[in-house]
Amino acid sequence: MARSPLSSAYWDGFRKGLPFLLIVAPFGALFGVLATEAGLQVFETMTFSMTVFAGAAQLTAIQMLNEGAPTAVALASALAVNLRMAMYSASLTPYLGAAPLWQRAFIAYFTVDQSYALSIAHYETSPEMSLAARIRFFFGTMTPIVPAWYASSLAGAVLGAQIPESWALDFALPITFLAIAAPMLRTLAHVAAAFVAVAVALLAAGLPFNLGLIVGGISGMMAGARVEVMLREKGLWDER
Repeated sequence: MARSPLSSAYWDGFRKGLPFLLIVAPFGALFGVLATEAGLQVFETMTFSMTVFAGAAQLTAIQMLNEGAPTAVALASALAVNLRMAMYSASLTPYLGAAPLWQRAFIAYFTVDQSYALSIAHYETSPEMSLAARIRFFFGTMTPIVPAWYASSLAGAVLGAQIPESWALDFALPITFLAIAAPMLRTLAHVAAAFVAVAVALLAAGLPFNLGLIVGGISGMMAGARVEVMLREKGLWDER
């Protein structure tokens, strides 16, 4: 029996989200371990993980608490790291902005690096998709990821120090962003944006509250936009 377009969109998103389990599981376990080392109980760790649901921001806050930073500074740093979600939301609005309010609320909660990267890449190459199909695809990408994040966070919190340091779970963070960013570098504008963002973020690494990441991100967007304008003026821009 053939699947409906909406069902196909959902399962397409589900399949594309599956590879990220190899990264989400160790990432979540690492957060759970660091949270217990910072003095959080299992219940507190899981509440943090389920309400914030933003791995990089959670990890930033926990690491700063482990280093003795004031709670306000840890929260401000986590917020700075997570401001990239505002850029993600703005990018997704043309595709999902017409969804009902209750759906947009869930989309906002589940907008993370993986769901954004998979969805925006799919939407850009499939402009014929209906709004309902886009929504199904988005939630499909998160179906395998969300339970894995919760479960691995719980495992890390429960096992805590029993997980040996030799496992080096922190490999998951850079691998996550490499896996997300690499397939999206399809044009010269994308490459310029990535290069400038990385260079500026490294140069601004000394700024407080991880603001170097935000400065780098804004600089990258400006550079990418400028390169796109130049390519359009020369008739070299490819909409694909």
